[in-house]
Amino acid sequence: MSLSMSARDIMTANVHTVAPDTTVEDLTQLLADNDISGVPVVDYLGRVVGIVTEADILTCRPGQHIVEAIMSRDVVAVSVNETLQEVAFLLSIRRVNRVPVLEDGKLVGIISRADVVRAMAGKPKQSGVASD
Repeated sequence: MSLSMSARDIMTANVHTVAPDTTVEDLTQLLADNDISGVPVVDYLGRVVGIVTEADILTCRPGQHIVEAIMSRDVVAVSVNETLQEVAFLLSIRRVNRVPVLEDGKLVGIISRADVVRAMAGKPKQSGVASD
């Protein structure tokens, strides 16, 4: 394991995303179907505008029918050049389970806590979509 590995080395590139106008019902189905606990919310230009998780669904109030109403807008993201050590620290200090990976402001991947732990253990990156 090298704590100097970059976010690009450990990120999952095939990221499930939703739009702000996605229904909470569709979001719930996406998370359940893919066994994931959260996804980035992207606008029509592909910019990350939020994160939405199972916790957001569980605390959803009546009348909140679209992702934009329940998503977190304070997105903690990293660049592709951040080191494994920096990503691990950020996940810990900000108490988040996943961070989008950006390159030139565009979403190119996602890193979960499980991805960081696997990398620290020297396990190869899993193919496919992000795990939680």
